[in-house]
Amino acid sequence: MLSVHSDEYFMQQALKEAQLAFDKGEVPVGAVVVSQNQIIARGHNQTEQFKDITAHAEMVALTAASHFLDSKYLTDCTLYVTLEPCVMCAGALAWAQLDRLVYGAADDKRGFMRFGKRLLHPKTRVEFGFLEVPCRELLTTFFKSKR
Repeated sequence: MLSVHSDEYFMQQALKEAQLAFDKGEVPVGAVVVSQNQIIARGHNQTEQFKDITAHAEMVALTAASHFLDSKYLTDCTLYVTLEPCVMCAGALAWAQLDRLVYGAADDKRGFMRFGKRLLHPKTRVEFGFLEVPCRELLTTFFKSKR
């Protein structure tokens, strides 16, 4: 039985967000922010919808979490995201002082880890590879349909 407080559960919720993006013709990346074992914010890519290159899943979720907490800092929060954040999003995570980042699939072309964990806040813990296969498959399916 899957615990509703497990990394796998929360990553599945991020995958549901990614599917929403896919269904709207957006690059299928989804994110959820968790505090005290509860999802406090959700986001998926909306760059096409808003004509805004900054409307990445992580940015949407961070903004919603900040509003929910009435704070710009997410020191007790975990962000689950289906794809490794880009440098822009990693910068936002650093400013938010995120406690923990969990991502599914690596992004060898645009992911922040090309430059190292130093782009994040020094106290941010990073874990990756959670549900990597379904995260990657959704992206692969999306880009195959575009080519």
